[in-house]
Amino acid sequence: MDTSVPHSARVWNFLLGGKENYDVDRRAAEQFQAMFPQIVDIALADRAFLGRAVRHLAGEGGIRQFLDIGTGLPTMDNTHEVAQRVAPESRIVYVDNDPLVLTHARALLSSSAEGECDYIQADLRDPGGILERAADTLDFSRPVGIMLLGIMHFVHEDREAQLILRRLMDAVPPGSYLVMTHATLDFDAGETAQEEAQAEWNQKSANPMVPRGRDEIESLVEGLDVLEPGLVSMSRWRPEHTPWGEPEEVAGYALVARKPF
Repeated sequence: MDTSVPHSARVWNFLLGGKENYDVDRRAAEQFQAMFPQIVDIALADRAFLGRAVRHLAGEGGIRQFLDIGTGLPTMDNTHEVAQRVAPESRIVYVDNDPLVLTHARALLSSSAEGECDYIQADLRDPGGILERAADTLDFSRPVGIMLLGIMHFVHEDREAQLILRRLMDAVPPGSYLVMTHATLDFDAGETAQEEAQAEWNQKSANPMVPRGRDEIESLVEGLDVLEPGLVSMSRWRPEHTPWGEPEEVAGYALVARKPF
């Protein structure tokens, strides 16, 4: 565990108001925020989308198993908490490659009595290893909700990203779901602040990322049935009804897709 350079999970934790981070992470987050203030809105929108998507899967979707890869440090309304409010018997496997994340997850993320939580230290680039170990908790003959929030943009090559997603979705039966958010520059509206902040992050972070555009992200999920409203800004995926209307877009895509029968 290298605490001399900022790590995405700890920076994200700081942006969400968490305390599981170091000075180097806080400095990086504050610098990024100074260059691109909307990053806090993006972090909050990503977390809110997780809640709406998991509630849909556990409710209307009937999903009782979740594989959350790239868990990040625990904050509020984690996957198992949302799922088990709807269906207490839900089983969740959390996966992250940062030992700090897994240490805190094991300490703070406790399952309901009816369900189960497990924690795997593994890397997204080894989907076979993830699936093998997750099978101790999840039954891959039954539908699974695969959660990939804010992680696919750390896989730089499109072909590698496609192969990872294919391997994961091939392992689950029809009726399973993919829930994904992804960094993008599509909402930059011709401004350079986000792109400059992104370049600065990639120079200093242990986790450089590659934002993708709409066409690139849609190609990653080819063959899956993308639920309405499709690939949209995270804040615009089935938002809660409010008196002030539809929320403002944030610079990050979200989708929920179903493996067809």
